[in-house]
Amino acid sequence: MKLARFVPVLVLAGLILMACGGSTGGGTTAKKIALLLPEATTARYDTKDMPYFRDKLKQLCSDCQLLYSNAKQDAPTQQTQAEAAITNGASVIVLDPVDGAAAAAIVTKAKAANIPVISYDRLILNTADLNYYLSFDNAAVGALQGNALLTAMGSKTNPQIVEINGDPADNNAKLFKQGAHSVLDGKVKYGKEYDTPGWKPDNAQKEMQGALVALSNKVDGVLAANDGTAGGAIAAMKAAGLKPLPPITGQDAELAAIQRIVVGDQTMTVYKAIKAEAEAAAQLAYDLAFGVAVPSSMTNGKTVNNGKADVPSVLLTPVAVTKANIQSTVVADGFWTAADICTSQYASACAAAGIS
Repeated sequence: MKLARFVPVLVLAGLILMACGGSTGGGTTAKKIALLLPEATTARYDTKDMPYFRDKLKQLCSDCQLLYSNAKQDAPTQQTQAEAAITNGASVIVLDPVDGAAAAAIVTKAKAANIPVISYDRLILNTADLNYYLSFDNAAVGALQGNALLTAMGSKTNPQIVEINGDPADNNAKLFKQGAHSVLDGKVKYGKEYDTPGWKPDNAQKEMQGALVALSNKVDGVLAANDGTAGGAIAAMKAAGLKPLPPITGQDAELAAIQRIVVGDQTMTVYKAIKAEAEAAAQLAYDLAFGVAVPSSMTNGKTVNNGKADVPSVLLTPVAVTKANIQSTVVADGFWTAADICTSQYASACAAAGIS
């Protein structure tokens, strides 16, 4: 799977309209599919999710238009973008919410316009009108992180950790946290624990700075919920002079995180096959737009309760990535190439890790 190349787009009032061009050959009426993503701090959304979704939709429906927007971590902006998609005639909305609770209002407006909504990656809460939820087993993500941290800390008795969770407005962050605690509770001492507004690395850096002061730099491990927060925590620990750095987790398999793992600054990340997720979302959106019966095999009867309803759900499996399996996971899958990872600064470490 090769990383999709960006194509020029036309930006109008924050909404990107990408015509897929050509003809389906089946005489179908052109449809508009809205993809509304939550933020740009995490690199994956603009560089992975959107291109993969766009390219799969183009394969399925060359006449379709993709209405794409990114809310830049602002819930009111996402509300405006959703209203624009509805006004522009979207047949389906694929929505990754900035705020899972606030996004229920978007689903209500879409329902009134007879537009189905797919909750993508993060769950939209407290609405009975949501059509599908497509994501990963997010509690399993936290469990992978917790187990990796315990393994990395070895045989230490009652190790003291700092836990840097994600944005409290993000339901996924809640699930990551639950999964981590299910593994760590009773096995570690929580020196400090934080929820990180906006998933912002600078917020995580400030949290870690505060923890180091409070704990007199005595930290045996750090449970960081994603690679951005891990980067912030690592910056704080380096500034405080910690050598060696304690084990630290991450998530999203960002390039900077993979490189940190190669040189030993970060212990692990969680790889979620975003291509599979985005392509499944595009297929589901296509089926809903054209009235194609969604095969039962897509959900296998799985549902997730969002507080108001059991939502039919597609839940993919996350994978833990360490230095030992970078080659067989993110490189073998084409998520990153060896050339992406092994720039001159990392060449010798890559060779030692068998990355080629």
